[in-house]
Amino acid sequence: MARKGAKRPPKMDLDVYEAEVRRLQAGLVEFQEWVRATGQRVVVVFEGRDAAGKGSAIKRITEYLSPRVARIAALPAPTDREKTQWYFQRYIAHLPAAGEIVLFDRSWYNRAGVERVMGFCTDEQYTRFLEQAPVFERMLVDDGIILRKYWFSVSDVEQERRFRSRAKDPMRQWKLSPMDLESITRWEDYSEAKDHMMAATSTEWAPWHVVESEDKRRSRVNVMHHLLGSIPHVAMTPDVPAVPERPAPRGYERPPQESQNHVPDHAARALAIAKGDRS
Repeated sequence: MARKGAKRPPKMDLDVYEAEVRRLQAGLVEFQEWVRATGQRVVVVFEGRDAAGKGSAIKRITEYLSPRVARIAALPAPTDREKTQWYFQRYIAHLPAAGEIVLFDRSWYNRAGVERVMGFCTDEQYTRFLEQAPVFERMLVDDGIILRKYWFSVSDVEQERRFRSRAKDPMRQWKLSPMDLESITRWEDYSEAKDHMMAATSTEWAPWHVVESEDKRRSRVNVMHHLLGSIPHVAMTPDVPAVPERPAPRGYERPPQESQNHVPDHAARALAIAKGDRS
């Protein structure tokens, strides 16, 4: 597991990475078809340090999957009403039906991490969670749900580097919040909470799998490969309908294009500017 001050491995060669991701994504499409055809229910939990690469891994996994089959569950903070419910209740509503895959971008393990560290739950609620989580997951597995849990591990040095990179990038600044930055000043608190969580909730029926994420390219390839390899399945492809021949026109005259509101051709202007024509 990547720990404080861990040495960053060499970044995976881009050409090798892109080729392998493409191959694994093709395998995920075949896996999706198996899930749909056989009515399987799959839950994949993504947890880990802030900026550890969970979101980008989920993005690569779902890039070519059907949103009708593969859904991402990224729940906001609980409402006042949800705070009075059984803790697992709001997560149950997002579990898959037959033929569905649900990827939790953070999950019920918020209670063992951020809620514990930031004091958003009581000691009694925290202890009860550690007792109930294995039982809850045993119920899911016993009911036939395929459950995988991944923890993305990153060092303090690499996490801080990613935070600073985000702070300078207007396209990614939204990813930073005061809560995220607390993970720098509370590094050891989060480490302790994670270690206790692992000890209490990594079970025979729902073990944790640690994804080393100092290099995001490696972590994406590794988690995709593990997910496909850890679930026995038959690679299936969709039934592709034959594309029909276009029939001969029957004489219908469409209204002139000028009668419709068209989006301006900004692409043509961008191309002209790129070629130096700024008129």
